[in-house]
Amino acid sequence: MLKSSRPRELMSRTDTPVNPRLTLPERDQELLAACGDGTAIARAQRAAEARAASTRRRGTDPTTCDPDYSPEELEFILAIQQYKQTSGRKFPTWREVLEVLLSLGYERAR
Repeated sequence: MLKSSRPRELMSRTDTPVNPRLTLPERDQELLAACGDGTAIARAQRAAEARAASTRRRGTDPTTCDPDYSPEELEFILAIQQYKQTSGRKFPTWREVLEVLLSLGYERAR
C-alpha cells in the first residue's frame, strides 16, 4: 500500500482522500463510495438511531446521583465541606472525619 502525504483524518479506508470541505450528505456519499458496500456506515447509523431512541440516561452513575438526604446526612455533609474549606484539605483523613463527627455531638454507642 502506498503511503499518502495527507493527514490520517483526511483519508478513507481505501486510502482515497476525503474532502473535508464537502457538506455532510456529500461527504457521506463519498465515504460510502470509498468503503464499498457501506455496511459499516449502515451499522453505525443504526447504532446512533438506537442510542437516540433509548431512554436510558448515559454518563450518569446512579450510585453518585444526589438522592434526597436526611437532615442528619445534610448536617454531616455540610460539616465536612466546611472543614475542608477551613483546613484547606481536599481529602480529610479518617481521624479528621472522626473529629468532625465528634464536633457535631456524635458519641460512641456503649
